[in-house]
Amino acid sequence: MQIKHVIQTLSQEFALSQHPHSRKGGLIGLAACSIALGKDSGLYLKELIEPVLTCFNDADSRLRYYACEALYNIVKVARGAVLPHFNVLFDGLSKLAADPDPNVKSGSELLDRLLKDIVTESNKFDLVGFIPLLRERIYSNNQYARQFIISWILVLVSVPDINLLDYLPEILDGLFQILGDNGKEIRKMCEVVLGEFLKEIKKNPSSVKFAEMANILVIHCQTTDDLIQLTAMCWMREFIQLAGRVMLPYSSGILTAVLPCLAYDDRKKSIKEVANVCNQSLMKLVTPEDDEPDEPKPVAQRQTEANPEDALPKQEETANGGSGVSCDSSFGSGISVFTSASTDRAPVTLHLDGIVQVLNCHLSDTAIGMMTRIAVLKWLYHLYIKTPRKMFRHTDSLFPILLQTLSDESDEVVLKDLEVLAEIASSPAGQTDDPGTPDGSDFRVSHSELRVPSSNRANLLNPPSTKGLECSPSTPTMNCYFHKFMINLLQTFSSERKLLEARGPFIIRQLCLLLNAENIFHSMADILLWEEDLKFASTMVHTLNTILLTSTELFQLRNQLKDLKTLESQNLFCCLYRSWCHNPVTTVSLCFLTQNYRHAYDLIQKFGDLEVTVDFLTEVDKLVQLIECPIFTYLRLQLLDVKNNPYLIKALYGLLMLLPQSSAFQLLSRRLQCVPNPELLQTEDSLKAAPRSQKGDSPSIDYTELLQHFEKVQKQHLEVRHQRSGRGDHLDRRVVL
Repeated sequence: MQIKHVIQTLSQEFALSQHPHSRKGGLIGLAACSIALGKDSGLYLKELIEPVLTCFNDADSRLRYYACEALYNIVKVARGAVLPHFNVLFDGLSKLAADPDPNVKSGSELLDRLLKDIVTESNKFDLVGFIPLLRERIYSNNQYARQFIISWILVLVSVPDINLLDYLPEILDGLFQILGDNGKEIRKMCEVVLGEFLKEIKKNPSSVKFAEMANILVIHCQTTDDLIQLTAMCWMREFIQLAGRVMLPYSSGILTAVLPCLAYDDRKKSIKEVANVCNQSLMKLVTPEDDEPDEPKPVAQRQTEANPEDALPKQEETANGGSGVSCDSSFGSGISVFTSASTDRAPVTLHLDGIVQVLNCHLSDTAIGMMTRIAVLKWLYHLYIKTPRKMFRHTDSLFPILLQTLSDESDEVVLKDLEVLAEIASSPAGQTDDPGTPDGSDFRVSHSELRVPSSNRANLLNPPSTKGLECSPSTPTMNCYFHKFMINLLQTFSSERKLLEARGPFIIRQLCLLLNAENIFHSMADILLWEEDLKFASTMVHTLNTILLTSTELFQLRNQLKDLKTLESQNLFCCLYRSWCHNPVTTVSLCFLTQNYRHAYDLIQKFGDLEVTVDFLTEVDKLVQLIECPIFTYLRLQLLDVKNNPYLIKALYGLLMLLPQSSAFQLLSRRLQCVPNPELLQTEDSLKAAPRSQKGDSPSIDYTELLQHFEKVQKQHLEVRHQRSGRGDHLDRRVVL
């Protein structure tokens, strides 16, 4: 009792006195008491420490130094007995670490080293009680306080009996904030600490709480500080590779952070490379097992799932917080935290709502770099391959932006975009039992509606051999989205004529490689048959015809059309012919390709009733140039067989008579001069003596009906031109002969 009374007297009457000299004496007396007590000082540590810590806040720097010296002596004597009071000691030291007086700071460093030695050699350190204080102090903005915090974390990490890794989620965010300090030494120390933690994570991945730290990394992967971003991205790479599918519930957040980095230039090459590894590793985690089971569903259920905005799966709403990912949250440091419905040990279910929204958002942003857009399209393609049934819920919302991406400046982006669209159009998961549309629906629908046109279109010829557009004959192996894709692609070309001119042939040729070329041409021909914008129909037919005649990708289709012996090839010819009638010259070229020379001659005879314009003559000129190309080698060789190809020669002479005295006229004239024995052109007697043997003329094709269809379509074109001319918005380009 006397000892406690002495200590209280030194504390109350001296150490806490108003007189500075009394306070100095009291501090010296308390230190002396501790030394005198020796090992028994542990019984009075609370009474000894509290008044000394109070003096840490004294305005007099000399008093603060005396307090630091007194506490050093007390701790040195008590050693491990001070550990129950560690938090208050740590709190006091953290304040002295930022003291402006160099002597005080020097004294605090001596005390700090002593306390670290005690913690290192003891096995009674209360880590659980210390973590809340560490979590609070780690957010200090003072440079010296940060250095003090980092030095202690380094010590705790190095102690074998202290497992700080279990509490890493509570201090990781603060560590990344310290990593952004302006002081190089502090940044270096923080790098070392984070490196040590990462080594421990690699050694003991089974005990790491990956899920609790995923969102922290997502946020810091999007910072503007290069060191923080690179470090966080490296951690993210290791997390994905070590934790595997545990990271899948955080995919939307990870993609939000990683995708923009893929477009970085060489100034941030390291970040870009690590981000690319993260992206690839995360993509590999998605497997076919993540898709829904392939079970038959009622039609009503499939219709409900077709619109993800009307009926999102409840489990996906729960996993994503019941709301979508905001496009604004994809950029900058103010990122919303993506929550997870799974734990480390629970079975991981892949929910696509958040992922698709992030991908859609990045693809819609015109400011996003090319490599990011390519990565987004690769993700969409991968998801349609691995989880098609889940992905088709989102197809209606993705379709408009995928079509819009066809206008991208990069050919590589357009190619990847076409791969995604082709997969959507051909995937068996896209099959539905209700491909039709409401009666009276207009062909000019918006891209987002994805409706097919009504087959009951007024004022247009509806041949008996043509099936309704809602069930296109060209799509026996394609799903319902194939025809919708063709409709929307043509609508895009119609509304964006520059896209048609610049990219139209490229897009169609690539689609012919990715999908079946016959299906594409057959379907487009079906759709163009009902096109109300006749000028666009004519332009589109001309584009398709040029592709058909000149592209190497369509070699097999051309060979199929050259020989109309099969019913399939005859149906294809008739389908193309009816739409090709929107453009007279392309119709003739189709007849040349299919070796229907007599019908070509009959068509050219009808040209006399048409309005001859500069555009018309230009197309005839181009057809003559095509005849001289390798594609029509067989046609030129058939000129040697005058007896069996009289209508070919007559058709070519008909073209010659249409042309003015131009270079094309001279070219065709010279070609016809090479025909042997021109006198054999008079074939009337030979036709009476023997049956007509014109190549390509199929008895199952009603050429009279085709010719009537051609005349009707041309009358419609003439009426439209006259209407435009009457309104004064059409430039009359007729040729005065």
